[in-house]
Amino acid sequence: MTDAYTVLARCYDRLTADVGYETWADYVERHFRRSKRPVRTVVELGCGTGSLTMLLARRGYAMTAVDLSPDMLAVADQKCEGLGVLFLCQDMSRLALLEPADAVISCLDSVNYVTRPAAAKRMFRRVYKALNPGGLFLFDVKTPLALESADGQTFLDEDDGLFCVWRGEYSPRRRVCGYGLDLFVQEEDGSWSRGGEYHEEFAYTMDELDGFLREAGFQAVKRYGDKNMSAPREGAQRVFFAARKEL
Repeated sequence: MTDAYTVLARCYDRLTADVGYETWADYVERHFRRSKRPVRTVVELGCGTGSLTMLLARRGYAMTAVDLSPDMLAVADQKCEGLGVLFLCQDMSRLALLEPADAVISCLDSVNYVTRPAAAKRMFRRVYKALNPGGLFLFDVKTPLALESADGQTFLDEDDGLFCVWRGEYSPRRRVCGYGLDLFVQEEDGSWSRGGEYHEEFAYTMDELDGFLREAGFQAVKRYGDKNMSAPREGAQRVFFAARKEL
């Protein structure tokens, strides 16, 4: 297995073509409009190849995009050319900004990829410090149910010249779901190359995350269902958190 996202970066957009980033951007903006503080400057943690960053930048937000993978950031930089996006290669739990922001977002269960609770606590503290008074922290996570359900599952993604196999394995003791993936990519000369990676997500409980946020200083913490403005239903597989820094 290679370093995370080194192989995946070159074909990530092809494998996530069905994500519906416009819908994600719309949902993020619904929360921005509810903010007591006008949102102009936005930081995206775990920006990946910058699809959401690009859409929000085009909608007029001053974007800072943070990711740990130089390979993913290289793709994002090309995608966001001319949009004035600032890219930072940082571990989310070590977030350090040049100046505070009106909002920090982290989408597509990026928070689950912080697999140590101590690091998640540190990240929340750093996000709190990175926000302007009244600022918003919005993120989503896969629930423990979603990660436990991936145990023993095999997922296939493919298009012309690309074939990806994901295998999920959940460890109750570690509270971690590991994904081993094999990528087969057809090169320009017609030959096929193979690469492999391994990724892990931590199964945080919703009460646990709520506690981390309040410990970091957030007082107004709300939970929502998957891209809606209602409380999550029992058995939800994805939950959004919206936490605000006091004015």
